[in-house]
Amino acid sequence: MSQMRGPAPAGSPGPVRRRGAPPAVRAWAEALGAAVAGVVTMVVVAALGLWAAGAADLPGGAFPAVVAATVLVAAGGTVGLSGDIGGLAQAGATLDVVPLSVTLAGALVTAALFLLPLRHRAVAATGELVARIARTAVCWLVLLLLLTFAARHSFRISVGNDLADQLGAELGATPTVGFRADVPATLGAGLLWILALLVLTFLVSRRAPLSPRLLRFQDSVRPPAFAMLLTLLCYVVIGLVIGIVELLTKDRPAETFAALFLGLPNLAWMALGIGTGGAWVGHVDKAIGLPLPHLLDQILRTHGKRTLDLGSLTEHDGRAWLLVVVAAVVLLVAAFTAAVRSPARRPAWRHAVEMAVALALTLLAVGLLTRISARYGLSLMGLGDLGGDLGGQVTLEPQLLRLVGVGLAWGLVTGFLGSLPARRVRHPGEVQKP
Repeated sequence: MSQMRGPAPAGSPGPVRRRGAPPAVRAWAEALGAAVAGVVTMVVVAALGLWAAGAADLPGGAFPAVVAATVLVAAGGTVGLSGDIGGLAQAGATLDVVPLSVTLAGALVTAALFLLPLRHRAVAATGELVARIARTAVCWLVLLLLLTFAARHSFRISVGNDLADQLGAELGATPTVGFRADVPATLGAGLLWILALLVLTFLVSRRAPLSPRLLRFQDSVRPPAFAMLLTLLCYVVIGLVIGIVELLTKDRPAETFAALFLGLPNLAWMALGIGTGGAWVGHVDKAIGLPLPHLLDQILRTHGKRTLDLGSLTEHDGRAWLLVVVAAVVLLVAAFTAAVRSPARRPAWRHAVEMAVALALTLLAVGLLTRISARYGLSLMGLGDLGGDLGGQVTLEPQLLRLVGVGLAWGLVTGFLGSLPARRVRHPGEVQKP
């Protein structure tokens, strides 16, 4: 039985109350938790992809450094490649490609944990939201700074000729190539990356509170923004299913596994652009370790640049026309979803315009994120590339105006058609008439 207790005698201490962490400490803990979870997710995904690609066998214990460099590049950072320049030999390399599987995984985890403390609120003061974003950005930059110290390594290279290797060793001119994170550029781009991610999080999620001044924009911005997120994630899921089938039915499972964990969104979102009529222009000289599908390698491995679009894909595989069907279905579903999330009486032309703008911006971003520029070469006494596996080049550049144009066209059509059946569906906040 519980005992009745009277008031405490005078001068005696009152009941002890347990207090939680101070609000400031709790706020910093939430920001640090979101940043750490995002970075750890990126490290795990990058490590799995690089392990499948064979990076675990790199000499000198370089695997952790390569993983750190991959995470930095995925977060917008810059990793510079350099060669040993001597009188006998020099090596040169450039690499500009974003491993979007790593980027997407880290972005989703960071955004989800950032929104977790705010999920039950509809409105928040501007100062509070800015402070939360600032704390998360500071934690993110500190973690990136720590990774920059790990993202550095150098390799000795054999020139492929025993006499040349021996001569280089005797003269102390054995060529090396290494990489090192550019700290100022990495922190600057990393800051822009995390700020863009958090702003997009507020644009997409209905659970994210807004300041009173921005509430009037949520009905026109959030539905099409969410539709674009839905489109991109649908393509990633479709690509994942295809990748799993490839793992189970084809040879070279390691290459497929590496492509899934490093470049799945790169390929999936290019399929969206090509299916809507967009194009990329590129060239593959020699394979230099990038996980390109066999079909893309066939098309791009030419003496000059080749356009990668629906026509060139169809020449090699007639099933490429299915990309148009997939694009139509996914975009119509996305447009329907955006219309359902919008006010009930919004006209169809308004949905079409919003969808057109959103899709054009999305395909522009896809084009910029899927660019590839990779080159490696080695020369001896200034006499060109030594051949063999010591030189190679991969380039892939988007036709941005074409992507924006087809985005506007497809957005207008799917936005209009997708809004028509949405009129028969109950919209959020709509009161049904008795």
